[in-house]
Amino acid sequence: MRSTVRLAALAALFLPAAAQAQSANPAGSGPIVAALGWLQGTLLGNVATAVAVMAVAAVGFMMLTGRMNWRFGATVIIGCFILFGAASIVAGIQSAAAVG
Repeated sequence: MRSTVRLAALAALFLPAAAQAQSANPAGSGPIVAALGWLQGTLLGNVATAVAVMAVAAVGFMMLTGRMNWRFGATVIIGCFILFGAASIVAGIQSAAAVG
């Protein structure tokens, strides 16, 4: 009988539990949320988009003329895709986690 209880308790530890997302921000987190919103706006705003377009164009030109290693150039371009696609990437991970 005791081994059955222990086995059930051990099995309960390893069963996946659904994570419940909070719908509201915790108390006192207003300045932190505002700062993160500003950072997101800065990283994904018009200025950042223009800088990324110029960087990709410059890297692409340097790669085509043989002045830059293709691996480093591809790293820069993939980094821009990850930066601007971060919201979609996180949404996909969250939806995949919610299904499982």
